[in-house]
Amino acid sequence: MALTLTNMKPQLHPRNRHQVIDGVAYHFDELCKANPDLNPHVTTLDNQHKTINFSDPKAVKELNRALLLAYYKVDFWQLPDQFLCPPIPGRADYIHHLADLLAEDNQGQLPKGKRFKGIDIGTGANLVYPIIGRSEYQWSFVASDVNPTSIQCAKTLIQSNRLLKSDVKLVSQSSPQHFFKGVIKADQEYAFSLCNPPFHKSAEEAEQGSQQKQKNLRRNQHLKQHKSSHGLNFGGQNSELWCPGGEVEFVCNMIEESVLYQHQVVWFSSLVAKKDSLTAIKAQLAKIKPAKIKIIQMGQGSKISRFVAWTFKTELERQQYFSQRRPT
Repeated sequence: MALTLTNMKPQLHPRNRHQVIDGVAYHFDELCKANPDLNPHVTTLDNQHKTINFSDPKAVKELNRALLLAYYKVDFWQLPDQFLCPPIPGRADYIHHLADLLAEDNQGQLPKGKRFKGIDIGTGANLVYPIIGRSEYQWSFVASDVNPTSIQCAKTLIQSNRLLKSDVKLVSQSSPQHFFKGVIKADQEYAFSLCNPPFHKSAEEAEQGSQQKQKNLRRNQHLKQHKSSHGLNFGGQNSELWCPGGEVEFVCNMIEESVLYQHQVVWFSSLVAKKDSLTAIKAQLAKIKPAKIKIIQMGQGSKISRFVAWTFKTELERQQYFSQRRPT
């Protein structure tokens, strides 16, 4: 087993469309053209830079909807209130770093095209990873979730977007304790799986995290301290935000189940929000003895995040898999 830790400074992936240039992270004039509903939430600062109130969930949702409409070939994207609104720049980073990982087994070439198929475990109502993966690399996806409402919302997104109709398939996961069972069929192979797991251990911990985040956001934006009625600024259902044991137990259980599908998935992966979670996750990975493990750090502003990836296939087996899928 080989473990590689990839370090980086806290900055977005070079291919990420949302780089901060001259102190400007978002081009609000362009974004408001793509999504006019964003315009009422935009304010101009003393330095003439434009921004939104990032502690306001409505503003955050309209911003991220604008990003998808402006940059990712989406015709329609809507999210019901109280569902997790993904921060698009960070989600895009996972996709781009995952593409780099796959390229290592593909003669250094970024794998593009629907022959490269992935699984999105817990896709949610937002369907964000299939949207970005389809737009940037033309990958195809199977997207699963345990929440029937999330599945219905994701189905509406697929039916409403030409980008997704042919190459994103939904699977309703009827067994919350499983990840791949019921999703991967006996005759199927996948280049990768990805996942954004719930990382809190309880609803109470999730609420405490939300309150601290709101406090930090208001402090950073020099907003008046007041009791917010907004709740989570990125929203989120219980299944999206917390589970017993938090992300450690979630990812460790995923690792354990991945053994049963080691011949059908080249690279398994999952986001890990907390650095302290890595100790238990690495210990669980050591138990199953994969051929290779990679922990890839990602940066956004002052924030560092990471995802862990593991494979049971040898380097030669991985190279053969990708060579069979390259255009002739």
